[in-house]
Amino acid sequence: MATVAEWVEGARLRTLPAAVAPVFAGTATAHARGLASPTLAGLAMVVALALQVGVNYANDYSDGTRGADTDRVGPQRLVGSGAASPAVVRAAAFGCFALAAITGLVVVLITQHWWLVALGALSILAAWFYTGGDHPYGYHGLGEVMVFIFFGLVAVCGTTYVMTDTLDVATVLAATGIGSLACAILVANNLRDAPTDATVGKRTLATKLGDRRTRLFYLLLLVVAAVCVLGVVALTTWWALLALAMLAPLAPAARIIASGVVGLELVRVLKLTGIAELFCGLGLLVGVVIGSA
Repeated sequence: MATVAEWVEGARLRTLPAAVAPVFAGTATAHARGLASPTLAGLAMVVALALQVGVNYANDYSDGTRGADTDRVGPQRLVGSGAASPAVVRAAAFGCFALAAITGLVVVLITQHWWLVALGALSILAAWFYTGGDHPYGYHGLGEVMVFIFFGLVAVCGTTYVMTDTLDVATVLAATGIGSLACAILVANNLRDAPTDATVGKRTLATKLGDRRTRLFYLLLLVVAAVCVLGVVALTTWWALLALAMLAPLAPAARIIASGVVGLELVRVLKLTGIAELFCGLGLLVGVVIGSA
């Protein structure tokens, strides 16, 4: 039976990088125009963290009640392992979504961009219906698409927009790079779980593409992320090359993926890709701050 500590460790691989990296990247491109706001950045961080933790609880609840986590490879889930009741995990998910909504409303009140209420509601719905509801899109190969959109494009561009009221090419490139890395984390996760997912009818992109093409897709996402960073560098400051520190963890992750290993050995890829996403977002922010000093 999984302990709560084990669940937290597993969730940490996905939560922290995917939550903070987009805010770092969005703040970086806002700072490049001299319009970064520490207050709005902090609020955006709370929203991102609450959504990420909430989606982890929501996935735990929905997958667990469907029986998708009974024979899970890697860090165990709360519901699937019996460490917590479905009702408690569902309440935790809703609590996180409520925190994200309340914090988001504070951002709306500060910026007066009321249309963001609709975007926030859509983000919460996307988080829940990834594995929740009668027709979860995560069970039909759309998880990577939605992760790219919401934890890449929406998270990065949204952070920049609330500070600057506009978007530019550098922001879109940063969002694409961060989204590609967030997507790569999910690709590695689904590659690891593909054998068990197939047996419970969970048709992720990995089960549809097959092993070889899923590995090639992961590697392609890393290339896209690196190219996007170079684009941001060209449009802001050469100091933004600090974001290429992400290549340090990505190099061994790529080697592991290319070697064809399966199962628990892919957990290390999740960790390395998460670290890379964090390095990318933080590197952009630190680089732009130094470059504009």
